[in-house]
Amino acid sequence: MKFRMHLLSYAALSVVLSLVSGATAAEPKPVEEDMHEFMEYVFQPTYKRLKPAMASQPKDNGVWKEIKSTSLIMAEGGNLLLIRAPEKDVSAWNEYSVAVRDLGGDLYRAAQKKDYAAATTHYKAMLTKCNSCHDKFAHGEHQLSP
Repeated sequence: MKFRMHLLSYAALSVVLSLVSGATAAEPKPVEEDMHEFMEYVFQPTYKRLKPAMASQPKDNGVWKEIKSTSLIMAEGGNLLLIRAPEKDVSAWNEYSVAVRDLGGDLYRAAQKKDYAAATTHYKAMLTKCNSCHDKFAHGEHQLSP
């Protein structure tokens, strides 16, 4: 009984200390702070794999698997963008990040169904949002094409 009370006290103290400090190891935090580096090594290679896979109706499961993999990475990348908000225009940043996440998720689900028409629609819509974000935050550089 004494051990259980000691354990509960320790757990409560740990919670209080983590709340007071404001940070825990479980909080998301960027590994790479530089946005250009992040985009170059997370999004660019993924886009470069997705573009040829989406160029025409996939003929085999390997291409569908590539579309599913890359679209899921793009979608989850949208979540990663949310923890990298700039100092200015945070609401616009969040809007674009959520759009990439949601449209990438839609593309992923279309690929699961092997629905090329829907996949193409979601892919193009996602790239439009990427380009809009690049217009706003990268001075129009790094425009993507389907």
